Amino acid sequence: MRTRLNVYFPPALAKQVSELALRKRISRSALIEAAVTSYMSPDGTDRLEAAFARRLDRLSRQVQRLERDTGLTTEALALFVRFWLSVTPPLPEEDQAAAQIKGRKRYEGFVETLGRRYASGKSLLDEVQEDVWPQPSVEDPVE
Repeated sequence: MRTRLNVYFPPALAKQVSELALRKRISRSALIEAAVTSYMSPDGTDRLEAAFARRLDRLSRQVQRLERDTGLTTEALALFVRFWLSVTPPLPEEDQAAAQIKGRKRYEGFVETLGRRYASGKSLLDEVQEDVWPQPSVEDPVE
């Protein structure tokens, strides 16, 4: 036996319920019954909480990778700048204009190459990881 309930919805929500019921080919009563059952089910809350927890865990791992990659990038840049500053002698005054022109051309080439690499999806961090932790080949024995 079923109990009749009268419920009032805003017109926009009532229209959405009717349209969804038509698409699903079920009655509006069956649709609302399923929605209320789902809302009141403790399983629904647990599943929703578990889904949020999985998503948060995934986001945490992504943030950790970003932190690691940013730290590696910063460290590599700092080492390069320190090395470059320590080994590059100052230019004589008469050579500085030519060096600046050459530097602009090199910078333009650098930016162009960077753009191509970025567009291709290759990253230096991936190459560094491959150099540091090479993937075992098929011929390598597994211990």
